[in-house]
Amino acid sequence: MSTTHTLKAEPRKRTGSGVLNQMRREGFVPSVVYGGGTECRNLKVNEKAFKDLIAHSASENILVTLELEGGGSQSAFLKQVQHHPISGRVLHIDFLAVNKDTEITASIPLELTGGAAGVKAGGVLEQMLHAVEIVSLPKDLPEMLHAAVDHLGIGDALHVGEVAWPSGVKPTYADDVVVALVGKARVAEEEDAAGEATAEAPELIGDEAKGEAEG
Repeated sequence: MSTTHTLKAEPRKRTGSGVLNQMRREGFVPSVVYGGGTECRNLKVNEKAFKDLIAHSASENILVTLELEGGGSQSAFLKQVQHHPISGRVLHIDFLAVNKDTEITASIPLELTGGAAGVKAGGVLEQMLHAVEIVSLPKDLPEMLHAAVDHLGIGDALHVGEVAWPSGVKPTYADDVVVALVGKARVAEEEDAAGEATAEAPELIGDEAKGEAEG
């Protein structure tokens, strides 16, 4: 289950780009919280506090308790973070208001666990999915997903439908999507290719061999 983080939020008035830029210079990030049957509210959060929160999280898809200025709080899911294309600075944050019955769609990091049998036999493990989009209730939202690959031999693949996902978590991908696979090492592939080329080369006999030697 995901840890719920706490973040202070202050109300802000709907303003133009000039005022929003001034807000950013003062160390705040313009934000909005919407959905969940609540009124859309324009907020601002402390940029340093938000960056510290993200730095200690596995991803940006996390649950947050917004502590609102003047009292009260709102459970929210960090829906979207807009970054500056060059500096990477946080420009805007969208929060989705949630309650215990709100289904959340999130992209969660995926970590492979165990030592694949095929790797021990000289193969190479390739991870095809590094994050998986899932649907869950807030109480079931994980910070990290794990998939065991111990049983994979050379030439084997692990599919979405074969992974033991946590209780309450459902991936949005089809069951046949490949999560990871074990292939042959490049050296082994080159040796196999060389062997096939040698086997396919025509064998010269009799006069053909003699002519080839004289040439």
